[in-house]
Amino acid sequence: MHEASTARGPERFHGRVRAMSTLSRLVRACHPEPTVAVSGLVAALAGSVGASAWRVGLAFLSGQLSVGWSNDWFDAERDRAVGRADKPVVQGLPRSTVRSAALLAAAACVPLSLLMGTWAGLVHLLAVASAWSYNSRLKATALSFAPYLLSFALVPSIVTLGLPGHPWAPWWATGAGALLGVGAHGANVLPDLEDDEATGVRGAFHRLGRRWASAVSGLALVVATVLLAAGPGISGYGIAGIAVSVAVFGAGLVLGQRPGSRAPFLSVLVVAAVDIGLLLAGGASLA
Repeated sequence: MHEASTARGPERFHGRVRAMSTLSRLVRACHPEPTVAVSGLVAALAGSVGASAWRVGLAFLSGQLSVGWSNDWFDAERDRAVGRADKPVVQGLPRSTVRSAALLAAAACVPLSLLMGTWAGLVHLLAVASAWSYNSRLKATALSFAPYLLSFALVPSIVTLGLPGHPWAPWWATGAGALLGVGAHGANVLPDLEDDEATGVRGAFHRLGRRWASAVSGLALVVATVLLAAGPGISGYGIAGIAVSVAVFGAGLVLGQRPGSRAPFLSVLVVAAVDIGLLLAGGASLA
């Protein structure tokens, strides 16, 4: 009995190690940085207009988890083909595990979305379905920007539809959201253009090429800055936001002329951060 118990000890230990390794890889497969950032920022936006921040945060977290996991599920074979060592499915995480996680998160997203209210929940589910359409099919087509444009355009209204009277967000917020989506699409694909094309993925920005993709992404975000600054009524921080965005965008274009420069990509990220700051600062104007 003692020997059998002793033998089971190492087995239990190794089983726990494997379980922890799987859990760690599963967390990384959900794209934790954008998942947490988007969920937290939209929850903060909801709080700024008087909506339930925790309900919005949970709904967006479940949706973002499903989108992140579905991305690695659908891309598993392509990631293995190009040797993406940073991807958990390439490191040994079973594709079936990622698929199950994505489907479970999507199932949880339905009741959590409806907790925000019927209209807010339905519009959020439409935004999540749009993101899934990108992962499953549209990312390799000339319409790759469309799911980003639609999903981000709906975000302000998802927040406001949970308020009394269920108002839609003003046009300037919807337009800025759509442009933020185009910029976010560029920021997402710019680092992986070559790997994507090697596996047959040729979305809208792949077809433009790195230089034009960077320019279009940055310009979309600069226009979003103008909408977010002027929509609620021009202010000092709005003018500062426009100035910073234009300066950073211009610097990215100039420095991006150097071969291998990451300046355009970094400029897109900086302008996106400015836009998010303006959106949060002007959140009360959405309602």
